[in-house]
Amino acid sequence: MKIATWNVNSLNVRLPHVLKWLEENPVDVLCVQETKMTDDKFPAAAIEAAGYHVVFSGQKTYNGVAILSKLPIGDVVKNNPHYEDAQQRILAATIDGVRVVCAYVPNGQAVGTDKYEYKLAWLAAFHQWLSEEAALHPQLAVLGDYNIAPEDRDVHDPAAWADQVLVSVPERAALTRLLELGLQDSFRLFEQAEKSFSWWDYRALGFRLNKGLRIDHILLSKALVARCSACVIDRAPRKWEQPSDHAPVIATLD
Repeated sequence: MKIATWNVNSLNVRLPHVLKWLEENPVDVLCVQETKMTDDKFPAAAIEAAGYHVVFSGQKTYNGVAILSKLPIGDVVKNNPHYEDAQQRILAATIDGVRVVCAYVPNGQAVGTDKYEYKLAWLAAFHQWLSEEAALHPQLAVLGDYNIAPEDRDVHDPAAWADQVLVSVPERAALTRLLELGLQDSFRLFEQAEKSFSWWDYRALGFRLNKGLRIDHILLSKALVARCSACVIDRAPRKWEQPSDHAPVIATLD
């Protein structure tokens, strides 16, 4: 089973990219973030025509998540029952015995702002709910845009980013607490090239100069770590015309 995560930064704009990528990379499960559309506008027919079941939870202009799967999707949960939130950021489902959680963690805007405090509160509630999911589902995969670079090696210029949003100590501590639930960062299970990133700013030639961050992650429970044989970042779609600023991350579960 191949599972992937991709922040597409508007499915309305990037649907052709998603369909092209799935044709070239027929993963079994794709978690999508920032669909940026209401459910009545979601292109379910086009995705189903490509051979995928799909569930989604969206809103106008911002946020929105979806899970695409070649296999049947069951036991769907939208949002965090422990955190009342109008923003559509969480979708969970069971697929072939694997509990798949698609998450779009708040960006946080800047350290010290209201949006930053919202991010930390959101992560605390996410931790509470994930602890329950981990107890219920030994085979748990939590995929998404975490908007957190775990370590300095996940940042193109750690000195320039020091203490800023996406790399601040409280954010990294929140991610560490998620890992302490018995999850592991699948990308770091394997030797990887230096300066491997999943997001690059559109400005200042960010992608061309590889001024990126690794903020898109696939966290796996112990049972899935034992099945994981690879995890890679596919930079190819970032080179396409009008790309998302994120690249897909793919993990292989044997």
